[in-house]
Amino acid sequence: MFFKKKNNEINYQDLDMNNIPGHIAFIMDGNGRWAKQRKMPRTYGHHEGTKTIRDIALSCNKLGVKAMTVYAFSTENFARPNQEVQYIFKLPKDFFESYMKELMENNVKITTIGHLEMAPQETQDIINKAIEKTSHNTGLILCFAFIYGGRDEIVWAAKKIAQKVKNDELSIDNIDENIFNHELMTKDLPDVDLMVRTSGEQRLSNFLLWQLAYAEFVFTDVYWPDFNEEELKKAIWLYQNRDRRFGGLK
Repeated sequence: MFFKKKNNEINYQDLDMNNIPGHIAFIMDGNGRWAKQRKMPRTYGHHEGTKTIRDIALSCNKLGVKAMTVYAFSTENFARPNQEVQYIFKLPKDFFESYMKELMENNVKITTIGHLEMAPQETQDIINKAIEKTSHNTGLILCFAFIYGGRDEIVWAAKKIAQKVKNDELSIDNIDENIFNHELMTKDLPDVDLMVRTSGEQRLSNFLLWQLAYAEFVFTDVYWPDFNEEELKKAIWLYQNRDRRFGGLK
């Protein structure tokens, strides 16, 4: 489903608070184009986009969403200009220095999926410190997909299973979806209920390919830095007005 930005507002009263998606995934697209419209460098768009992560995380937490995953950096993003890549690697420091106190006050728990070990050591240390500091929080799980690719994750999980079979720790006959799911990077997260992509693009871009099997998709023309609580409520309202059958009939 694609929706255009409108002036009419959706109030919390319009949402079914008993049908809030448990896990929302965001493809945070449009930072560069947002900056270009303002005659600013692409890096400025990425910086402003981190503010949106904070805003949407707090909104999700307030609504009762259990998990929120953001596509922060894909395995393919290394193909971008080196200056932009290095800037993105510095954003976690700015993000956690600016918002950690607020995240702690709101009981938000930080996790990651992807190959964090491929990031600069300083970036690894900052993110790992945030994970450790929030490890006992019980509110929203804010998961950063960082140096992540959906196909890569599936291959990674398949290799882990193959190694267990080789070591006689697992029988081929016992491999099923539950076994495979347990080997994924997202094993501690529920499957995604709602995937939102900003900026008008309508594709998955190698994001959570396994986990999006039965998710509802919402595509909006709003660039990520402009995505706000009102846009989030629109996306949830659309989700609540879908008929989710999970392959069956009702």
